[in-house]
Amino acid sequence: MKTHTAGCHCGAVRFAFEAPARITAHECNCSICSKSGYLHLIVPATRFHLLAGTEALAEYRFGTGVARHLFCSRCGIKSFYVPRSNPDGISINVRCVDEGCFDAVEIEAFDGRNWEQEAGKLAHLSQA
Repeated sequence: MKTHTAGCHCGAVRFAFEAPARITAHECNCSICSKSGYLHLIVPATRFHLLAGTEALAEYRFGTGVARHLFCSRCGIKSFYVPRSNPDGISINVRCVDEGCFDAVEIEAFDGRNWEQEAGKLAHLSQA
């Protein structure tokens, strides 16, 4: 495990998280992920550390209301959130991770348009 750093566009929201130097990120085709270009790396909540920006975070919920979509109220970037598939974890937007943190990123497609049938494939990712 290695400590990585990331944040929103304006820098108001900053966080650190532990993950391998080589990762597999998931590119989801659901409506919100495809519209925002989100690239997921799900980690256990215990490996996520908000460093700055609690006061800048705004929340959006839809559908079942389980997912907590958190974004910077200043620049609008969703750099992390609590996913419906892993409510005990954090999904980090790989596109918001500081340059040079990862040695390699493999991208795997995830069929979020068929979420009910596919979500179980992600359940293990938030386990420590």
